[in-house]
Amino acid sequence: MTKLSNEIVLRPRFSLKLDHSSDEIKLLFNQAKSEQVAFKISCVDDHIFIKLPKNQQHFWSPQLHLEFEEAEKNSCSIKGFFGPNPTIWTMFIFLHVGVGILFMINATWMYSNYSLGNPLDIQIWIFIVLILIWVLLYVAGTVGKKKGRPDMQELYYFMMTILPSQTALQP
Repeated sequence: MTKLSNEIVLRPRFSLKLDHSSDEIKLLFNQAKSEQVAFKISCVDDHIFIKLPKNQQHFWSPQLHLEFEEAEKNSCSIKGFFGPNPTIWTMFIFLHVGVGILFMINATWMYSNYSLGNPLDIQIWIFIVLILIWVLLYVAGTVGKKKGRPDMQELYYFMMTILPSQTALQP
């Protein structure tokens, strides 16, 4: 069985090549969906989402997204990636974009005041506050990734128990 690396990346990705058709693999996941309660499995077309059950989820809980591509008659590849809950991901992107826009507005305001020879105290303090917010967002994201790491490993190993044993990890 392949192990996940210890490196924490934003949205870890992997690829698997299987000697089974995607329909056979999806059937295995559909069977697992009805035979176990440790994970929530959602199957939509060529996509499978594996999550922890609601009662075990926390703010930083990741989900595993698998996408199937038919390679040949009896083989397929799976592209998988771990990501945060889409709501959390959207919130973080929104906050980063918001801070970036405020940063640009403040820079314009600061340049205008500088050109007019006005004091820049307020703009400098706003820059400091925005930089602190960016640092806090970075720290929160790092803490979230570390907190979600054991869940990512659980999701990965669960997926590997469902897949046929001759699965090979592709770089």
